[in-house]
Amino acid sequence: MDKKEIIQTTNAFLVEEFEADLASLTPEANLKTTLDLDSLDYIDLVVVIENNFGFKVNPEDFQGIVTFQDFYDYVANRLKQKELV
Repeated sequence: MDKKEIIQTTNAFLVEEFEADLASLTPEANLKTTLDLDSLDYIDLVVVIENNFGFKVNPEDFQGIVTFQDFYDYVANRLKQKELV
């Protein structure tokens, strides 16, 4: 899966699961404020990521994720690690 596919897949489930406005999902936008995430929403986000991409997410991984670009990069890196295993 290339970066473009990751972004499209990610944005599709964010719009569906979090009722996000697709136009607001820009790489430099803040993930937490754009999606209005609280701690329970992060749990939902973890479940959606695991279901859509097939890898286990550690909640502490989100500490370094601020923007959507950070999020896309995280997913891309985890998918790459998964392929190497």
